[in-house]
Amino acid sequence: MYDKSLMSKYEEIALDIANMIYKEDYKEGDRIHGRSTLAGMYNVSPETVRRAIKLLEDVDVVKSYRGSGIKVLSKDKAFKYINKFKNIESVASYKATLQSLLEQKYQLGQEILLTIDKIIDYSSRYSNTTAITPYEIEVTEKCTFIGQSIGHVNFWQHTGGTIVGIRRNNETILSPGPYNTFELEDVLLVIGDEKVYDAVKEFLENEN
Repeated sequence: MYDKSLMSKYEEIALDIANMIYKEDYKEGDRIHGRSTLAGMYNVSPETVRRAIKLLEDVDVVKSYRGSGIKVLSKDKAFKYINKFKNIESVASYKATLQSLLEQKYQLGQEILLTIDKIIDYSSRYSNTTAITPYEIEVTEKCTFIGQSIGHVNFWQHTGGTIVGIRRNNETILSPGPYNTFELEDVLLVIGDEKVYDAVKEFLENEN
């Protein structure tokens, strides 16, 4: 039910005790063993047990009395603590999943960049370019669309080319969407047939 890798030892102990109270292994009004006995049961230090009990005391599940052990106060609050912890654990799990997905996205991005570089390398070796070979086209000061978005200028409709990447400030924007804008010194990676390069140049610089 719970991923213990997301919990500290004292949180694990507090949750275990709360579960026992909820299942009525310990009933309301019962006295639980003292800290030293619990430390031996869980094979931890008394300080670890103290921190676990403090978690339960803070939400009125138990009450610790010096010299007379630990008294169970509320089964209902033990249940609320279990659910609260479950929600916290779920958030932590989602964060771990998100981090994993972001790492996968980064790795995928690196593979795409490597593939694009390989295609460009091959295109420089062979003259018989194909529709999947990206052309590199720089956005110069002659461009009449600087600051405007790809979608706004109807790039594909006017050129027949598809922008698969934009090199900008030593970074590459992969699969730029219609809201990405043209900026000075951008290098567009465009795929299309043999007419696309000239069509894009003419379109960007309004050479009609």
